[in-house]
Amino acid sequence: MRFPRLSKTLRALCALTALLGLVLTADIAAAATSAGAPATPKKTTTQKTIPRKTTTSRPSQTTRTRSRASVLARSLREAQEPRFRLDDSGALVPDVRAEAAIIYNSANGQVLWESNSQDQRSIASITKVMTAVVFLEDSPNLSEEIVVQPTDVRAASTTYIRSGYRITKGDLLHLTLMASDNAAARALARVSSYGSEAFIARMNSKAAELGLKSTSYADPSGLLSANVSSAYDMAKLITYVSGDERISSIMRMPTYTVTAGRRQINIHSTNQLVMKGDVDVQAGKTGFIRNSGYCLATLLRLPQGPEVAVVVLGAKSNAGRFMETRHLFNWFASKAEDLLGTSLQAATVTPANN
Repeated sequence: MRFPRLSKTLRALCALTALLGLVLTADIAAAATSAGAPATPKKTTTQKTIPRKTTTSRPSQTTRTRSRASVLARSLREAQEPRFRLDDSGALVPDVRAEAAIIYNSANGQVLWESNSQDQRSIASITKVMTAVVFLEDSPNLSEEIVVQPTDVRAASTTYIRSGYRITKGDLLHLTLMASDNAAARALARVSSYGSEAFIARMNSKAAELGLKSTSYADPSGLLSANVSSAYDMAKLITYVSGDERISSIMRMPTYTVTAGRRQINIHSTNQLVMKGDVDVQAGKTGFIRNSGYCLATLLRLPQGPEVAVVVLGAKSNAGRFMETRHLFNWFASKAEDLLGTSLQAATVTPANN
């Protein structure tokens, strides 16, 4: 019988069919995959998406520096041009960019022009003018040496001196009034006849004696914003100290050499009007902290003789305070006869003998 062989043949055919089916299935899957569809569905897992922290892009240091330089340059260009406005009477008068300013007749106390001159504001290192006044009240020996202490220089911001330096009181006075040295001002208060704490009280009582009603002092250097006054008061004070040669002569010096032991310290005036020398400065003091802006109180004299105090508080830049002062003084010079009510005689020069 041939049935067994037939059975074997059938089994072989079945196996071959199954094999062909597997091959065909694989080809179909490959074709589907290449077409972009999965051959076999896959179990998908949901992954938790963690949001990325968004950061605000900050300008680089170079960009910030260029931006500040651009703002400063624009401010400087603006400050170079005097600005004017019409007052209530229709007259053309200065229109300053500073927060407060005044032109004050030192001869009789008359206010010749003002803008917010009674407003109380931080005055920064103009404070040192009163420091000098109080220190000199008991006529100290200016050649006497003192030793600079750590408390004098701690967080002094601007200073040329160090703890342990031996320096004369006279040199400390020069550092205070010319270089606006904060440690020097503290040292003067400490070695004064009042001592540090009582010195500040005396500064305030002296301000009251001089009729400086908007003025109050909190430290001898001006670093504290609680040192406040007005443009009007500072005009009166700078006029007052111009009569004391111990103070005003220092304020007129462009450069000076301080001796501290074996050290020679070269300093210069912070007052650019003095440094340039094209304006007759009789007395003056600069000031700056963030809360005060750039300040300048100065007494200026025309070639013909009249003197006026010009005070600028809260200017926008270092150069701005000097330019504003020049603009005000030039305007005064052009209007002096009308403002003072007297005729100014032209300056005459006696011919030299041949």
